[in-house]
Amino acid sequence: MDLLCAAYSNAEEEEEEEPKRKKSYHHTPPPKPYIPSSSSCTVSNLHTQTLIPGSYVSKRQRASMSSISTTSLPLSSSPSFTLSGSISEADVPHNILALFGSEAKGRKNLNSISERLSASLSGHTRAVNAIHWSSTHPHLLASAGMDNMVCIWNVWSRDKKKACALNFHNAAVKDVKWSQQGHFLLSCGYDCTSRLVDVEKGMETQVFKEDQMVGVIKFHPNNSNLFLSGGSKGHIKLWDIRTDKVVHNYNRNLGSILDVEFTTNGKQFISSSDVSGSNISENSIIVWDVSRQVPLSNQVYVEAYTCPCVRTHPFDPVFVAQSNGNYVAIFSSTPPYRLNKYKRYENHGVSGFHIKCNFSLDGKKLASGSSDGSIYIYDYQSSKVIKKIKAFGQACMDIAFHPVIPNVFASCSWDGGISVFE
Repeated sequence: MDLLCAAYSNAEEEEEEEPKRKKSYHHTPPPKPYIPSSSSCTVSNLHTQTLIPGSYVSKRQRASMSSISTTSLPLSSSPSFTLSGSISEADVPHNILALFGSEAKGRKNLNSISERLSASLSGHTRAVNAIHWSSTHPHLLASAGMDNMVCIWNVWSRDKKKACALNFHNAAVKDVKWSQQGHFLLSCGYDCTSRLVDVEKGMETQVFKEDQMVGVIKFHPNNSNLFLSGGSKGHIKLWDIRTDKVVHNYNRNLGSILDVEFTTNGKQFISSSDVSGSNISENSIIVWDVSRQVPLSNQVYVEAYTCPCVRTHPFDPVFVAQSNGNYVAIFSSTPPYRLNKYKRYENHGVSGFHIKCNFSLDGKKLASGSSDGSIYIYDYQSSKVIKKIKAFGQACMDIAFHPVIPNVFASCSWDGGISVFE
C-alpha cells in the first residue's frame, strides 16, 4: 500500500505545479485541487474524488477519469497483496549475507547434512503444495498453498519472516516459481490460470488463462521469457511472456499432467502424466523435443504407477521420477532414455500424495518428502539412506535445496507448515 501511495503522491505534486505556472495569467488563483489523505490513498479514491469547480485538471487526471468506464482497476488492489514484513536484505544478518557471496566455495563442501531446524514458518491455513527459493535474491522463499495464497518468506529476517501474501488466485495454488530476473514470481492453480507478479511492486503484471486447471509450471533454463505449463486436461503449453501467447502446444491425449522438467541444455523436456485411468502406462513419462513439439520417447517407464515428480541431475545425463510405487526411479536423459532396473531410492512413502524430490547443489544427494511426514536423504551413487528427519505430523510435500548456501534446504507439509533446516 505504501508503494501505491508513493506512486500517486508524485502525480499529485505535478498537478499542484500547473496552477502555479499559470498564476500570472489570473487575478485570482484557481482553488487548490483536493488531495486525499494518506489514510484514503486508494485507487478507487483517486478515480472517484469530487473535483472542486474551477480547479485545474491535469492531463493524467483527465485520462484517468475517462478510462473509468472502459478500464478495470489495477490488478494490484490491496486485498490481493498484503505486506506484513520486508523483502529487503537489510533485515538479514551479516553472517548469512556473507554466505550468499561464497557460492563457489560453498558448493565444494557438501559432505554433511544437518537436521538442525533453522526456521519454522507458519502462515498458510491449509496444505502447502510447493516451495521455491529465489536464485537472484536467495534470502527469499516462495510457497504455494491450498488456501489460494502464495506467501513470500524473508527466511532469516530479524523481524517478521512472512514478508507478504499474494491473493491473486481465487482457487488453490498448485505450483510457484521465481523468475531468474528480479522479483518476478510465477504461480498457477485450480482457477485455470498462471499469474506473473512483480513482488517488489506488489502488482500482478500478467495473467495466462487456460481451459484446464494448471498444476505445474517451469521456466526455461536459458530463457526466462519462456515457461511450460501443464494441466488437468493433459495439455502442455510453452508460453512467451513477451507476447502473452502460446508458442507451442504439446498434445498427445494424456491424462492430467503431474510434472514437467527441462533437460539441462533446454532442448528437451520430460513430462509426467496420470495413467491411473488407463490400462496402458507407456505415456506415464514422455521425453519431448521442445522446438519440434514431438515426443522423442513415450516408453520410458512401463510400470503401472504414476510419477508425481520428475527432476534432472545437475551434472550427470540422468533424471529421476518419484513413483507412487513408493520409490524414486532413475533414467538416462539421453537416447534411448532407459530405466536403470538395478538402482532405485526406496524406504519413503508416497501413498497417493504429490510428493516431490530434489537433488542437492553438487548432485551427490537426493532428498525426498514422504507421506509419513519425514525427509529422506539418499546418497546419489549408492541409493542408500544417509539420514531420515522427522519434520511434520502429516505428509512432507516438497523439498527445495538452497541455491547458494550448502546443506540448507526447505520443506513443506500437508498440514500447512514450512521448515528450513541447516
